[in-house]
Amino acid sequence: MSFSSQHFSPEIVQALTECGYEKLTPIQQQAIPHARRGLDILANAQTGTGKTAAFSLPIIQKILDKPKSNNRCQTRALILAPTRELVAQIAKNIEDYTKYTSMSVAAVYGGVKMSSQVKKLEQGVDILVATPGRLIEHLELNNVSLVNLEFLVFDEADRMLDMGFISAIQTIMSGISTKPQTMLFSATFSAQMNKLANEILRKPQRISVARENITAETIAHVVYPVDEDRKREMLSELIGKKNWQQVLVFVNYKETANMLLKELKLDGIKAVLCHGDKAQSARRRALDEFKEGKARVMIATDVAARGLDIQNLPHVVNFDMPFLAEDYVHRIGRTGRAGQKGHAVSFVSREEELSLLQVEALIGHRIYRVELPGYEPANRDALLHKMHTKSAFRDRKSRTNNPTDQDQGSAERRARLRNVIRNKSKITSLKK
Repeated sequence: MSFSSQHFSPEIVQALTECGYEKLTPIQQQAIPHARRGLDILANAQTGTGKTAAFSLPIIQKILDKPKSNNRCQTRALILAPTRELVAQIAKNIEDYTKYTSMSVAAVYGGVKMSSQVKKLEQGVDILVATPGRLIEHLELNNVSLVNLEFLVFDEADRMLDMGFISAIQTIMSGISTKPQTMLFSATFSAQMNKLANEILRKPQRISVARENITAETIAHVVYPVDEDRKREMLSELIGKKNWQQVLVFVNYKETANMLLKELKLDGIKAVLCHGDKAQSARRRALDEFKEGKARVMIATDVAARGLDIQNLPHVVNFDMPFLAEDYVHRIGRTGRAGQKGHAVSFVSREEELSLLQVEALIGHRIYRVELPGYEPANRDALLHKMHTKSAFRDRKSRTNNPTDQDQGSAERRARLRNVIRNKSKITSLKK
């Protein structure tokens, strides 16, 4: 099924052709007709399935069908995503789709100065892509208004909940007085996710293109049992012996990332960092170096688990097992995309065996274990037996929230916002 068969405007079809889009993916085939009819949508789709086009193309066509002059600080469509990288990627895709139209697109996220974003918002935009935290800052400073919102999209909604954005979402929703067409896209579903869907969607069309919480069949999974204090040494050994040229390494903490960068450097392995302490420009530079092969390794916290678009990435390493089993799916979703083969490698210490068990329960199969000679961990047979036979261990629940870079600094962000508002009030008083 081609895009021209969906009755998109010639401008859109031409842009899609230049993007290399030929046939609709399964999520696009199912979602686009419903979205074109104005229905709310609840979609289950993994990353790399083409969902950005699935939700954005119908919105673009609807805006083209009913053109309106932009009102100051207003937007017709709002797309919310959890991370800076994902927001930037979505905005870039939409700009590519609309290159032969006069449609305006803006992206707002933290890590960059607000002044450049304010200038774009002042003119009014057709489509606004934003992280929840930065959007609220702009809303509270009256830099943007949702008074005439027509379309609302939540992309990677499960990740937003994992990152503690539920209160931010509720704040944003409380400021929307219209009844926009709403679409919610998520890779995984939970009780909290279903509750949110029930609150914000009206008789949605439910779409699923793959079994929930499943990983791509093109990904080969392997676990290396290892003592915690030997993980850094093992990573260098595997990169060297197996001649891995492009490796995305996930850690749970920024401190671990910084330390690992130094260790790899001592071993002569060029690596770059991607975590919340890095400015957006530095993170973008790091990603560019990694994509271009100037750096062999990129070390990232879960802030980068969604939204990174790296063509043909061969290896993802879980240096630390994630706090949430679902995050395993999101992390390794960076490899094995679009039918390409990928390798998901996990280092598991004795203390992380329970996390591994929960991941295996989620993806529906045991992961192949390999003990690397010279790195055999201390005996853990008794622990493994207990975990796989005792229901108290086997059925134990994982954490419900994953501490992330976005959560850190939220207090500072609120304090900074209060100061800005206070200063504005002082200036207004002086003028009077």
